[in-house]
Formats: sequence, structure tokens, C-alpha cells
Amino acid sequence: MKKIEFKGLKFLMVVVVIFIFLALFDFNNIPNILDKFTSMMYKIIPIFALVIAITALINYFLKPKQIMKYFGEDSGKKGVFYAIIGGVLSHGPMYAWYPMLDDMRKHGLKFGLIATFMYARAVKIPLLPFMIGLFGVTFTIVVNIYILIFAFLQGKIINILIKEEKNEISVSDRQK
Repeated sequence: MKKIEFKGLKFLMVVVVIFIFLALFDFNNIPNILDKFTSMMYKIIPIFALVIAITALINYFLKPKQIMKYFGEDSGKKGVFYAIIGGVLSHGPMYAWYPMLDDMRKHGLKFGLIATFMYARAVKIPLLPFMIGLFGVTFTIVVNIYILIFAFLQGKIINILIKEEKNEISVSDRQK
């Protein structure tokens, strides 16, 4: 049986200790803090549930080999295209996507495509009409094209840096 890891347990404990320490100095503020925490959790839990459901569906219906055909080492232009489209269409806070991206990374998702996905999230389709209303059509189109171009470039830069880092590590390992 596989052992369950609680990666965030140390962080949680540090937060609890800090919370208790601060409560000693400002106990009257605790109800306000707990209220804000509860309201924030009500907003975050549905997003986490959605990401967990998407991850479960991907893992259930698609095998890692099928996914990595589009996002693995040989994914090429298709991988970049899907990372950009996925980034543009994704919603919610970025940290809610971290577990799914980490799971996909463990199956071979390139770091460059993760960077591309993250950068492309700056384009928010529901906010485009608001942006057009404030800044105009031309500005909105140009800025969003630049965002997508730089999403692509960020992915390429990350791939180069990660490849160089891996090469440095492998060279230093051989020298030992």
C-alpha cells in the first residue's frame, strides 16, 4: 500500500504556530480573521474540487502516454498550442492548478509548457469586454498578442535554462 504524503503539513504547522502566537497579542481580532478565512475557503474549495475532478478524469480516461503525446518531449508546436489555449481558458487562482500541473510534470510535462500555460493565463476572456471598454480595441488586441508571444518565449527560455541546468548537473556528476 502506498504511503500518503502530506507535503504541506510543515507549512500548516508553522501557520498554526504563528496564528497562536499572534492570538496572544491580539485576541479580539481572532473572530475577524476566522471570518475572512472561512469566506476565503468557501471561494477556494470549489476551484480545488474542479481541479481535482479534472485531474481524476484525466488520470481515469487518459493514460500518461496519451497525454504526453501532446505535452511530452516530442510534443513540439502542438504542445505549445495546447498550453497556450489551456492557459487562456483556465480560470481560478493559479495555485489551484499547481497540483494538476505537478501530476502532469511527473508524467513528463515539460517545464517550458508549464511556464507557457502560466503566462498565457494573463489573457482573461471574460474580462476582454471590460478591457476594451477602458483601453480600446487596438490596445487590447496588441497587449493580448504580446502576452501570447511572450508566453511562447517564456516557455522556450525555461526549456533552455532547465536543459542547461540538467547539463551542468550531469557534468558535475561525471566529474565526481
